[in-house]
Amino acid sequence: MDQLITVYLAYAEDATTQHYDVRQVAAGSSIYQVLAEAGWLDRFTDLGIWCDEVRDVDTPDNKYWRVGIYAQKQPLGYIVQPFDRIEVYRPLSADPMAQRKSKTPVKKPHVRKPRVKKSPK
Repeated sequence: MDQLITVYLAYAEDATTQHYDVRQVAAGSSIYQVLAEAGWLDRFTDLGIWCDEVRDVDTPDNKYWRVGIYAQKQPLGYIVQPFDRIEVYRPLSADPMAQRKSKTPVKKPHVRKPRVKKSPK
């Protein structure tokens, strides 16, 4: 019998809905295998479609990658370790950099005041 290890799954589907699961999986399982075994590829169809599209990609694309271990993006073939937390990231609705820039107040140009010389008394 294969040795079993514990892994955690986390997915914030939207701002108010989070999904968590704790699984016992066979040692040597990949992220893809854990997600499939947990039923998340069927339950979250957009995740399943994305996983099928990028299943053979070895190097995560940092901008659009949707899975990782403890906030470190990993390929779906990554072999999970005991107590790893598999995180599923939702696509962003807006670019964080653009949002940050839009919140920054516009600086007014600095206008230098003319010096007024005081006359000696």
